[in-house]
Amino acid sequence: MPARPLTTRSALARHGFVDLDAAEERLHGLGEAAETVLWFLARTADPDLALDGLLRLLEALDAAARPGDREALLTCLAEDDGTAMRLLSVLGASKALTDHLVRHPETWRDLDDPLLGSTRPPAFHLRAELLRSVGADPADAAPVATVPDAQAMVAMRVAYRRLLVRLTARDLAHHMGVDDVAAELSDLAAGTLEAGLAVARQRVGAAASDVRLAVIAMGKCGGRELNYVSDVDVVFAHEPAHPDDPDLDPERVRRTATQLASHLIRVCSDPTREGEIWEVDAALRPEGKAGPLTRTLDSHLGYYQRWASTWEFQALLKRRAVAGDLGVGRQWCAMLEDLVWTAAEREGFVVQTQAMRRRVLEHLPSKDADRQLKLGVGGLRDVEFAVQLLQLVHGRADTSIRGTATLSALFQLARGGYLGREDGEALSRAYEFLRRLEHRIQLYRLRRTHVVPDDEPTLRRLGRSMGLMKDSAAQLEAEWGRVRLEVSRLHQKVFYRPLLAAVARIPGPDARLTPEAARDRLAALGYRDPTAALRHLEALTQGVGRAAAIQRTLLPAMLQWFADGGDPDAGLFGFRRISEAMGQTPWYLALLRDEGEVAERLAHVLATSRYATALLEHEPQGLRVLAEDTLGPRTMEPMLEEMQANADRREGPEAAVRALRAVRRRELFRIASGDLLGLCDVETVGAGLSRLTDATLEVALSVVQRSVLAARGLSEPPTRFAVIAMGRYGGFELSYGSDADVLFVHDPYPGAEPEVAGAYAQALAHELRRLLALPGGDPPLVVDADLRPEGRSGPLVRTLDSYAAYYARWSLVWEAQALLRADAVVGDADLRERFTALIDPLRFPEGGLTEDDVLEVRRIKGRVDRERLPRGADPATHLKLGRGGLADVEWTVQLLQMRHGHEVPGLRRSRTLPALRAAAEAGLVSANDAEVLAETWRWVSRVRNAVTLVRGTPSDQIPREAQERSGVAALLGLSASEDLVEEHLRRTRTARAVVDRVFWED
Repeated sequence: MPARPLTTRSALARHGFVDLDAAEERLHGLGEAAETVLWFLARTADPDLALDGLLRLLEALDAAARPGDREALLTCLAEDDGTAMRLLSVLGASKALTDHLVRHPETWRDLDDPLLGSTRPPAFHLRAELLRSVGADPADAAPVATVPDAQAMVAMRVAYRRLLVRLTARDLAHHMGVDDVAAELSDLAAGTLEAGLAVARQRVGAAASDVRLAVIAMGKCGGRELNYVSDVDVVFAHEPAHPDDPDLDPERVRRTATQLASHLIRVCSDPTREGEIWEVDAALRPEGKAGPLTRTLDSHLGYYQRWASTWEFQALLKRRAVAGDLGVGRQWCAMLEDLVWTAAEREGFVVQTQAMRRRVLEHLPSKDADRQLKLGVGGLRDVEFAVQLLQLVHGRADTSIRGTATLSALFQLARGGYLGREDGEALSRAYEFLRRLEHRIQLYRLRRTHVVPDDEPTLRRLGRSMGLMKDSAAQLEAEWGRVRLEVSRLHQKVFYRPLLAAVARIPGPDARLTPEAARDRLAALGYRDPTAALRHLEALTQGVGRAAAIQRTLLPAMLQWFADGGDPDAGLFGFRRISEAMGQTPWYLALLRDEGEVAERLAHVLATSRYATALLEHEPQGLRVLAEDTLGPRTMEPMLEEMQANADRREGPEAAVRALRAVRRRELFRIASGDLLGLCDVETVGAGLSRLTDATLEVALSVVQRSVLAARGLSEPPTRFAVIAMGRYGGFELSYGSDADVLFVHDPYPGAEPEVAGAYAQALAHELRRLLALPGGDPPLVVDADLRPEGRSGPLVRTLDSYAAYYARWSLVWEAQALLRADAVVGDADLRERFTALIDPLRFPEGGLTEDDVLEVRRIKGRVDRERLPRGADPATHLKLGRGGLADVEWTVQLLQMRHGHEVPGLRRSRTLPALRAAAEAGLVSANDAEVLAETWRWVSRVRNAVTLVRGTPSDQIPREAQERSGVAALLGLSASEDLVEEHLRRTRTARAVVDRVFWED
């Protein structure tokens, strides 16, 4: 043991004393034992309180006139470190237990036991001591007190507190675990209830033998996690002791049982000169305080089967027979087992449980809310509610997580994969801290309270009792604040987990995922090949590892979510492939289990879209985007930065472009997911895909420029270079299967040799197209330059002057129409502006189109309608060229642009819908006709995107294959595939009528 400090004032201050004058005087009264005792006092929660308590105990020993007792205590303190630490720890932490020791000074010797710190008394030992205190025989099946009633009441309280002092000493001096302390307090309560029932039998007399009364602990006592001071929640159940006795009236049995229960409550709760023990609360019984105090087993069962509310089943989680007739009590617990573990299947169970927690917070008194340890935000209830909800939902199928104590349940849930290991450990540490703090608060006066004091002296004592010996009050406040934040965060994450509500809706047998249950459930949910699906399930859930455990948690709900999509078989198969690709990636399954709606979103995506599934299979890490609150296209700047950074880290142009294409793939998945989940409209999707193409071309061009310069031995580019978006790309209306239609333009710098500049520009264009189209795991970006002057026969790249010369001499009206969609997007900014200035007079000619030009546009449109429709295509359901389809709407808008763009500035834009709105505002088309065309354009564009998403490959035809058509219909919110065709025909016929008036008629 360290050397004893000197009893100077500075030493007293260092050792935690506050009243130094009083401490000096009191220590002086201890004589030679002072310096020995000081070392232990310095380690107590409140050295001043402990020293004062020690002097009071010595005075009580003197007053008892027992020769030698004072000297024996001082000698023991000087020579036995264990006894000194145990006694002084109690005196420094609990005024109430100090008062008890002063009233019964001889009981200090209970702490002079070398085995006390290492031995926890078994429950039967505590029961026996408490029964003997009232003169009852612990060996009797139904013990009866023999000590006179008033004396028994006092004796029971003295025995209880004597045992409580022993427990408190071990808790404080030997650092017992919170779970061990709570379990022993629960055992102590059970023994007290047994002793109280023995006194009750004495009061009732001979009639007590006619009744088998069971005391079932609920709440914290039932879960063996009782506080130092708490109401003890109980339920009473009874049966006749002699059921075959015809003279034993059931009503008389009920009255006797009620008398026994009533007396038991009063024996424990009534005040005496030794105070009370704690309240016995039977309010959790059926019908609460309005119901009978005790019922038979059949009466209990009938109530729980017919009338019990959701919260009552949650309360039943912690039921435990603790006193009286344990046979009846255990039978009561067993008969309710199935009801408890099917409660989660009740309609709205999870939502009601979550609402109940919110109501508790709403009804907290405002003056205490911020200091509430139990009910406040980040408090004990947040942990307990989260644990109990997880147990009730998942415990139906997994008996290994049905522990009644919170800490053991947390361990079981984490081991079973229902809770992340780190989250489980964090919640356990936080719960232990909160329970220990609760214990320390209650110990001082042995009063029931869950409010953390805010005065500095009390906080200092509490902090020291928690092992925070320096700046104790501030440290305690800081640590409590940190724990509250952590608990609140994890509570929100776990308690409001969407997976819980989904799993709760699954019938109990189906939640177990046994082969038989799974096969039946797969068939009932509409899986086309239940046998194959069962093989996927077995592959995902086989084994005893953590991944398999989490999969067994996820899959019951995900099977339903897959079934809600268009193709559950494909969804499950895709999930298996992604799970296998992710292997042992630590965050993957935890993300699905814990984070928001990720699992449900993933299931919907996989069961709906081959396109999105293929994207995810090639890069499963992209799954993280499903955790974002708002799924949809990103803005240009962050995409450019990420693509450029990824490309810059690679050696060689092919590796650099592969890196930026990987980013493009993930962004395609992000956009597709937002579309599939109904979070993006078709205009947002088109704009997002176009913006993504801009970013891809921009960064790819920078890579290619460096590569071509190096390959040609050039230090500087000999020409400016730009990419002009055309077609749907230029209109900011790309779909998932669209190529990027472009024109390439360059303009040599002054002094550059034309041949060198031209060769350089040609190399840029060729290399750009090649690298972006390379086969691989990422979708290629086909850069199509066929809309250039002279088409495929013309040069791939022209100078700006060459474009000007061509358009001045050779331009036809169809080329001017194509230029309506031109948008200079990538490359040299000045060149882009000059190209736009060059083409504006062509696409928006002064004075509008001539009559001959209008006739030419209509002639070409008629030819397209007759000749461009693919052989075998149905003109009624062809999305691009069919009647009332995209081409009809877009040609109509483009004709209005070319005829009136010179006088209506709003028409001078490349996008279809904004130009259509401008035409309506200018009175060129009625508002009703504009709305019909706009809605049809949106509808057909949505169908076109949906076809690609469902099939995985683009098509301009509504699918003829039933499964694909059904999938498209489901994605569009239609209940049957027949509805898809009917809805399409209805919309396009209406649009075609508008096109006939606006496009074909003057």
